[in-house]
Amino acid sequence: MDGELGDFLRSRRARIQPEEVGLASYGRRRVPGLRREEVAQLAGVSVDYYIRLEQGRGPSVSDAVLDAVARVLRLDEAEQEYLRAVARPPRRTEGAPAASRESAARPTVSASRVRPGVQLILDGLDRNPAYVLDHRMDVLAWNALGDAVVGFSDRAPADRNLPRRVFLDPTARDLYPDWPAIASQTVAHLRLKAGHHPDDAAMGRLVGELSAASEDFRRLWADHLVKPCDHGVKQIRHPVAGLLNLPYETLTIPAAPDQTVVAYTPEPGSETAERLALLGSWVTSRAG
Repeated sequence: MDGELGDFLRSRRARIQPEEVGLASYGRRRVPGLRREEVAQLAGVSVDYYIRLEQGRGPSVSDAVLDAVARVLRLDEAEQEYLRAVARPPRRTEGAPAASRESAARPTVSASRVRPGVQLILDGLDRNPAYVLDHRMDVLAWNALGDAVVGFSDRAPADRNLPRRVFLDPTARDLYPDWPAIASQTVAHLRLKAGHHPDDAAMGRLVGELSAASEDFRRLWADHLVKPCDHGVKQIRHPVAGLLNLPYETLTIPAAPDQTVVAYTPEPGSETAERLALLGSWVTSRAG
């Protein structure tokens, strides 16, 4: 994540033309958008201060400055959250040991586990496919219907990661009819989470793996989009149930804030709800 703050701010400067913020466009511009000097002027800070901020040399930057920069660059709520995370990364507690060579070599599968009570909640959602994600979008737990819809139990733990599924699994474009939108949402959410975990070596390895293996991931990651996937609608083309239109909601687990319950919530009586009911019956009959 080195240089992430500067890359993010430069990408946001590039989106805004001087005329949009009341500045005259003068001189030949080597890059599109606002110059650093113009952002500094509009934010009310010195050019040197803003340059140091883009270079990641401003760990004590104030809320007022970040608010001013966010206003100038027209950042939305998720982008402002991300800006604060990368501009003021958490400091390691004095005396805390750095990650060992052994832990750095571990695969990106999350070592966290969901509490038994959370699994009981999942299992109680018999009409709602549901699963639990961590901040790397590793799937930690699921219920039977969630497994039937997306398919987790038949995969190795390292393959129960949604970004890997979206970008490295050749069946992903069949599973998700609107694959480009799913891919963009996945990267935007992963980048937002990565900003809150700058020292997570496993996150860095995951991003590196996907960047090396997928041109689509590299292109989307370079766009510096940040957006939480906290609700919305996904389409899934299931080999047994057919096309499913699945609204979803997410809930953060207070005792484990890096864990999120994702539950699909089809409208009762809808075609998708009926198809899920049939799929659930099919799963139950196979289990019996």
